[in-house]
Amino acid sequence: MNNRLLLTALSLALSTSAWADFTATPEEARGIAKEAYLYGFPVVEMYKTLYTQAVDKKSANFKAPFNRIGNTAKAFTAKDTAFVTPNADTPYSFVWMDLRAEPVVLTLPPIDEHRYYSVQLIDAYTQNFAYLGTRSTGNNGGHFMVAGPNWQGQQPVNMDRLLRSETNIAYALYRTQLFDEKDLGKVKEIQKGYKVETLSHYVKQKAPPKAPKIAWPKPTPAMSDTPDLFRYLNFMLAFAPAQDAEKDLLARLKKIGIEAGKPFKLHEFTAEQRQALEDGISDAKAEFARFKKDQVDTHQVSSGDLFGTRDHLKGNYLYRYAGANMGIFGNSAEEANYIGYFVDKDGQPVDASKHDYTLHFDKDALPPADAFWSLTMYDGKNKLLVANPLNRYLINSRMLPDLKLDADGGLTLYVQDKAPAKDLQSNWLPAPNGPFYGILRLYLPKSEVTSGQWKMPLLTPVNSQKQ
Repeated sequence: MNNRLLLTALSLALSTSAWADFTATPEEARGIAKEAYLYGFPVVEMYKTLYTQAVDKKSANFKAPFNRIGNTAKAFTAKDTAFVTPNADTPYSFVWMDLRAEPVVLTLPPIDEHRYYSVQLIDAYTQNFAYLGTRSTGNNGGHFMVAGPNWQGQQPVNMDRLLRSETNIAYALYRTQLFDEKDLGKVKEIQKGYKVETLSHYVKQKAPPKAPKIAWPKPTPAMSDTPDLFRYLNFMLAFAPAQDAEKDLLARLKKIGIEAGKPFKLHEFTAEQRQALEDGISDAKAEFARFKKDQVDTHQVSSGDLFGTRDHLKGNYLYRYAGANMGIFGNSAEEANYIGYFVDKDGQPVDASKHDYTLHFDKDALPPADAFWSLTMYDGKNKLLVANPLNRYLINSRMLPDLKLDADGGLTLYVQDKAPAKDLQSNWLPAPNGPFYGILRLYLPKSEVTSGQWKMPLLTPVNSQKQ
């Protein structure tokens, strides 16, 4: 065979290999890629956090290996970058669970009845499949078993509750309320009481055979914004048995090479095929931008719509994507309510390089929450906490005794990049010199929040364009 025939045969072999994985027409592929991006983005964003917290021991954000707990006995600051829109009120504890071989048992200690805490259980799709803690199981502690989709053993008689994850990789995200800096010692003691062990260790029996070792792919900088996302999605879907409700969707995704556990052969696709995938991703991003502007920024859709169980989300992958994009691992509505301040009262994007702002609560109209409320500031560019001279990232309900009330008993907060007058600085929430957003969190929100009886105040620009 001469060189020309050899090259032709090789080209044909590569083309056949690509089309074996990519059976959609480019036009069809664009629509499937849009759907796949909205569906897969949360899964891949979760993987990025998993890798940095449980796999890469050299990472500054590494917490603990699988099935062990990592505690952060401090509130988040501007230096913490593991995930976007972090909460700075409640020091976190982290458990990445590998449930392939056997369940994991989470033991919680008794906690002061006046302190809020929760353990949010999240599957690989970023769905909150269960909760432990103040609202759901109380503050008396207990033993709780988390099992994967394939486990068929017996629940020990002294186990308080069995919780099922539909994926073999799952996340337990603990939040322990911090009252103030002087309270850190108490939080550390509580965190020491959080215990994690495999079921076999808990019942003192021989461990089952270990699950196969996992070759974790290293994240890349562009993995969430390009067709490379689908390579990581294929990897993660290997830990997520197909759900009946998604069989038709997964059949469509297979037409562009997305299939659980299979290599995603982007390098073998034609230029036209790759362009179709990129166009589909652009379409997905454009749909999200419209959705955020028209429904999220205007508060027609709340955080409670974006986070929750599979049954709660009802297959709305745009909602799940929006939650992961704006604040991954957000709480379900009954646990916490999140109100985003992305625009001012005139509907304009908030930007502290252009305006100073006030946020006014009328007398007796502070956010209604059974646990506590908190307003946290974030940089609009990187979605992280904002470095500032006060090291103040939030204003919350426990700070009320130190805040200055208005003459009529109301409360006005000052949201700006430069410090206000000295007598107002107690009420200053520092903003970056540019775009920002605030998140008002209500932990254990009262019924008047979900019913709409309580009306959130809006950010008001208080000066003309800054010079």
